[in-house]
Amino acid sequence: MKHRTLSTALLLGTALLSANVLAATRKIEIPVRELELPIDNAGTTAPMWTYGGTIPGPLVRVKEGDVVDFTLINEAGNKNSHSMDFHAGRLDVLTDFEAIKPGQKKQFSFKAEYPGVWIYHCGADSMAEHISRGMYGVVIVDPKAGYSDNYPKPDREYVLVHGDLFETGASAEERTAGEKWKGVLVNGKVFHYDPVHDANASIALESKPGERVRIYFVNAMINEWAAFHPIAGIWDRVWDNGNPQNVLHGMQTMSVPPAHAVVLDLISPADRPTNNALVDHSMKHALKGGITVLMNSKDADPGKGHGDQLILR
Repeated sequence: MKHRTLSTALLLGTALLSANVLAATRKIEIPVRELELPIDNAGTTAPMWTYGGTIPGPLVRVKEGDVVDFTLINEAGNKNSHSMDFHAGRLDVLTDFEAIKPGQKKQFSFKAEYPGVWIYHCGADSMAEHISRGMYGVVIVDPKAGYSDNYPKPDREYVLVHGDLFETGASAEERTAGEKWKGVLVNGKVFHYDPVHDANASIALESKPGERVRIYFVNAMINEWAAFHPIAGIWDRVWDNGNPQNVLHGMQTMSVPPAHAVVLDLISPADRPTNNALVDHSMKHALKGGITVLMNSKDADPGKGHGDQLILR
């Protein structure tokens, strides 16, 4: 009995040691930048507020169990206070998510306890204005168990974030009420990856026929639900919030509320080249910018959907 108890204890200790070795601390530093950015494929610009100078902000990718050691920098040239709200962590809204003035820094840490895909965004007053001006990004927390039959390894991965575009000069109150709304930004631009509806669009998502393409979809619109659908396709599997335990099979359209996210897999026919349109099936959203084209051909760019090309800029 003592031998068996000792063996069990040794095995448990080894398992805990292995878990600790695999976990890591990820130091993330993101500056806030207020600047003019292109909001369409023709180069039209608008005054936006950003994390790191892009919409969405930098992609943060960690593993379940990792500690995120985060520092926010509100650059001295900015005019507004800003903050960081990570949906991927359990923290203190009054201290960790406190807004800081231009020229200040804010540091806090959290453990990525749940796998999935998560939004991060500014929570400074007015939150509606800060988010709708572009202050959002994505955290992917990969499951510590890795890939499995329930969560298969994809051939390619893309991040798509749908956000709002309001008229320049729209007030915080107007944004909150949905007034002066102009369209949907897909990773920062209307019709960003849609050469079908926008002759100025020069980028599309790509894959080879039959590949499993994984989409990390985040709804950063402040008021509107998204109805995410692959025209000429079916979502092979969907994971609500990106958690491998929350799996659905053979779905047509996924409703995604504001500040929520899903992971969706699409597999194109393997015997011929095809195309899909990944749309917010609310026509108000689709026809105002919320369409992305996925081209499936044997000549697909091998770099797209890999490495640093999950968010196509």
